[in-house]
Amino acid sequence: MMLPVLLLLLPALSPALAWIPVEDWESGNVTASVGGLGQCICHVYLPETTFPADRVQHMQQVSKDLFLEVETQMNKMVSYEGKLEVYLRELIDLIARMDMLEIDPDNFIKLDFELLRTELREFEALVSQLKYSLNSSSPMFDSLYTEIRNMTLTVNQLETLDKSNLEVIRLEFAKLQKKLEECQKEQELIKPDIGNCNHTGIMTVSKPVVVQLDAHLSAGYQYGGWGKDSKPARGYESMYFLGDSSIPSVKNFYLYSNYENLILKSAFETHNTPSGWEGTGNNYIVHGNAIYYQHNAPLRMTKLDLSTSMYEHRVIPAASHKFSYSYSEKQNLDFAADENGLWVMYASEESKGKIVLAKIDEKSFDIEEEWNTGLFMERAGNAFMACGVMYATRPVDLKTEEIYYAFDTKTKEEKDLNIRFQKYQEKYTNLHYNPTDQKLYMYNNGYYVSYSVKFDK
Repeated sequence: MMLPVLLLLLPALSPALAWIPVEDWESGNVTASVGGLGQCICHVYLPETTFPADRVQHMQQVSKDLFLEVETQMNKMVSYEGKLEVYLRELIDLIARMDMLEIDPDNFIKLDFELLRTELREFEALVSQLKYSLNSSSPMFDSLYTEIRNMTLTVNQLETLDKSNLEVIRLEFAKLQKKLEECQKEQELIKPDIGNCNHTGIMTVSKPVVVQLDAHLSAGYQYGGWGKDSKPARGYESMYFLGDSSIPSVKNFYLYSNYENLILKSAFETHNTPSGWEGTGNNYIVHGNAIYYQHNAPLRMTKLDLSTSMYEHRVIPAASHKFSYSYSEKQNLDFAADENGLWVMYASEESKGKIVLAKIDEKSFDIEEEWNTGLFMERAGNAFMACGVMYATRPVDLKTEEIYYAFDTKTKEEKDLNIRFQKYQEKYTNLHYNPTDQKLYMYNNGYYVSYSVKFDK
């Protein structure tokens, strides 16, 4: 009697995947037939399951680029010019390039899966900020969150050498493209009023967007500040600055050409304050391509021109070392910028510890006008300016901060507020508003945190 013969017609398989059990084969990939001599012939077609390392490496790079592009587009959207076309083009280009990866499987770089997951979490936070900026309750955003989480699951599967391949990710990006096209349509209908102060003040503050730990990746650098130029020179609209220290002092400033280089810790310029020009406190800002910070003995304003690397200072005779914000000592001068220009806040013996608000003449680098407020400096966590109004904050609990006071320089009226927002850590040493994107930038115990501000129209 002739025994049946079993023939398996298989594509070339990687030896690393030869262990896949038969029960995991999809039934649709197995067919059987009877040969001309009565023998049983089984055909099993297995999908190509070789781990797509080259495509995953490419996906990591492109995913990082997409995350950074979303932040850039959100900033542009908030400043009237904001559109998502660039990001959409990136997505379309990504799909085409991922198709091309099938042809070129030769490149491989070890993939940092944890970094990729972090970037996806930050991407999700940015989408949340986009939803807030648009003031939209559209279910489209919920769907967008779902797509991002699906991408995260796919990354986890790739890390464990699962049988998933990059086709799944390509489809996820295609879905994201569709969702963002819908976001673009809504964005065209709703645009924030950058530079326009035709409102009654701050209404709400968004949830925090936490970027990362400081450039040293050390929790010991609790003091510092970060953000963007509030009056950028041409060509420096995307520049970010950072200063950090383990004590409340000003020694080093780092400048980054864009958001991506900030994340990558790739500064294009570093300023180390020379002997005699070291500052104290951390309430500094960048305005008009110059850094304004506090200098002691005597207490004075200091300006570092980033174009010329030249320093100059102006003494404020009335300012006192005795009064500081509650979160940190030596926060005696607080610089701020808004739609109306450059400001500095301080307390004096004459004001009995209450904040004196002063407008700075940028050309002469001198005080041009002052207002006496009813706010005790030591009771506030920090303060900032927006549309000629000074806002002060204080802690509610370990994770909640509150804007509780406002002083309007036009009407000289004071107002009690109750605008709460979340903190990532309990204490922070720098909080300032940027009029170019209507965001608050906070250096929160070593973490870079930002918020979108919504005004009451």
